[in-house]
This record gives sequence, structure tokens and C-alpha cells, in this order.
Amino acid sequence: MKKLALAAALIALPAALHAMTVAVFLEKAEALKARGALAMFSSDLSLLKGEVRTAAAAVRAERLAAERAGRRPAFCPPAAGGRFDSDELLRHFYAIPPAQRARMEVRDGLRSLLVRKYPCRA
Repeated sequence: MKKLALAAALIALPAALHAMTVAVFLEKAEALKARGALAMFSSDLSLLKGEVRTAAAAVRAERLAAERAGRRPAFCPPAAGGRFDSDELLRHFYAIPPAQRARMEVRDGLRSLLVRKYPCRA
């Protein structure tokens, strides 16, 4: 029984380690939007929120690492912290050409939003 559970976990591991693409993110967001108020009870809502949280933590870590290394970061949010809402994120993701969305991870899409919104001044 333990071997079966271990095998199932190992099979699922690559899927868990693979980051979501912008295209998949938008598909799930559209499906949630179509559900209206019932979307609040969908597991996909937590999945999308978690994906954005994970991506935000990753790009923040990249920015801080660049600063510690004395390199110019990709984006420079205000000291009080940069903010964006879900509508702004979705608008930015929809602005990405469909061919790119299919290959671009949410982390990279979020980074591109932050680079545009919070450019570093020379």
C-alpha cells in the first residue's frame, strides 16, 4: 500500500513542479468568471490565488537578490510596496500575444507587468 502511494506521489510530482502558463491561468479565470458568485466555492479560485502568490514571492526574491548583488533589479516598486488588482493583472495577461501566453509562465507574466508598472529610474 505504501509503495502504491509513493508511486502515485512520484507520478504527480512533475505536474506539481511545473508552473502554470499564462494561457492556462486565463482559461481558468474565464471559467471562474462564467460561474459568477459560485466561483467563490471553486478550488480553482484558490489555485489561481496561490499561483499569483507564488509568482509574486519569486519575482520579489529575484529583485532582492539583484539588489544584494549590486545589480540593477528588473523593476523598482515604491518603498511602500507596489500594488495591483486582479483586473489589472488580467488586462496585462490578455495583452500578451496568444502564442506567447502558451509558453509564458505566470511568474514571467507578472514580472513583465511589474517591469512596465514600476520601471527603475537611472
